[in-house]
Amino acid sequence: MRETELYGPVKAWLQARGFEVKGEVGAADVMALHPEAPDEPVLIELKTGFTLSLLHQGIARQAVTDWVYLAVPRPARSRRGTPPEVTLCRRLGLGLIHVRLRDGHVEVLCDPGPYAPRKSRARRTRLLREWARRRGDPNDGGATRFGIVTSYRQDAVACARVLAARGALRGAEVARETGIAHATRLLRDDHYGWFERVGRGVYALTAAGRQGLADWADALDPE
Repeated sequence: MRETELYGPVKAWLQARGFEVKGEVGAADVMALHPEAPDEPVLIELKTGFTLSLLHQGIARQAVTDWVYLAVPRPARSRRGTPPEVTLCRRLGLGLIHVRLRDGHVEVLCDPGPYAPRKSRARRTRLLREWARRRGDPNDGGATRFGIVTSYRQDAVACARVLAARGALRGAEVARETGIAHATRLLRDDHYGWFERVGRGVYALTAAGRQGLADWADALDPE
């Protein structure tokens, strides 16, 4: 595949929208002008794949105009949701075009423009809640997901410690001992297989719970 194979479909797409198009003008692969905006060029960089080099070229063209697009062949398989390259282009203020080479179809995934991401209040709330509930700083930043100590894990360890020391207890007693208001629900839900109900509202530690307590002994006492 060559970059020149993208030029024909992109040129035809622009011409259908009233642009005059020329290739290899200055450093730009494609330059287009519309009669209604003769001083506002549209520049398009062509590449056979989405690369860091292509992003650098697009950013460099933004010194000339705000209307800069990157054009690459359409992937053989489409992905669900917004492709990460679209999010990246939006953040950089670049447009992104996919060209289907078998029939020359051009699809604009995003247009150039200022980036204004929508903030997720729910995600921020979850992060702040996890921060507030977590005891100390038990994880090294950059660690893989396996072995991450969450506030839920710390609560489970705290409940397990109480049951290991005192034997089977009612959930309310575990809550008082640990200060974890939702201890009864944690014991009932038993996501780790550490607890078992041995009576009405009464819970005991399982063998898996004793092993978990040994494996996560430092979860509540991070250095």
